[in-house]
Amino acid sequence: MPLAGAEEAVAAHLTPDVTVTVTAPATRGLERMLDLTERLVRRGYRVVPHLQARGVRDGAHLREVLDRLAALGTEDAFVVAGDQPEPAGRFPDALSLLEAMATQGHPFREIGIAGYPESHPFIHEDLTIQAMWDKRRFATYVVSNLCFDPRVIAAWVTRVRRRGVSLPIHVGMAGPINPTRLVRIANRIGLGESARLLRWHAGWVRLVAPGGYRPDRLLTRLAPRVADPALNVAGLHVFTFNEIAKTERWRQEWLERLGATGP
Repeated sequence: MPLAGAEEAVAAHLTPDVTVTVTAPATRGLERMLDLTERLVRRGYRVVPHLQARGVRDGAHLREVLDRLAALGTEDAFVVAGDQPEPAGRFPDALSLLEAMATQGHPFREIGIAGYPESHPFIHEDLTIQAMWDKRRFATYVVSNLCFDPRVIAAWVTRVRRRGVSLPIHVGMAGPINPTRLVRIANRIGLGESARLLRWHAGWVRLVAPGGYRPDRLLTRLAPRVADPALNVAGLHVFTFNEIAKTERWRQEWLERLGATGP
């Protein structure tokens, strides 16, 4: 997230071979995302910017954003509708932005779109899967939204495949996070409503229950459920909530454990 100290935390704890995504929160806008993306690229990182459709005013603004990213050599972008309640201009959703990008031309070899294992707060589940179908011709992969239940994730991947969406899926998961920090950041960046909804969500109960959320436990339970190559689960997308040092320590420990036990 383009918050104070993010650039320094990435530089201090991540090597340039780690792909970093930069979000465009509703209250911060695309400019903050673009600025942090530029600074991280200058440091040698491969950065995937989040293009928030509702933050783009019009075709000229889109062209400006795409040209800035092209000048950086950016080859991968993640296109989402965005969380701001009202669009800044003519793009109310990710599909409309993807269509405009295709018409104008863009520098990306890879384009990611979002998937929702659990109900989106504003969109019915059937519509979210239909939206993936509609966007598939513009995209090259899917990143699932945050979910804490391996059974729900696996069932969703299976439903997506049954509906005919074949794009590779990167399972979105939280790193080792503090729930209090999660709510604090959510309120800072304009996701207060999402944070309130999360409290009513089964995932929130798991997050704050005794013992808390453990990403390694989620992975251990999820792996056998999505191991079938036909499901085309390509990897993970780890949400750090800017707890970069803590998340990277966990990631390195997990990789060492896998190396010790073998594939």
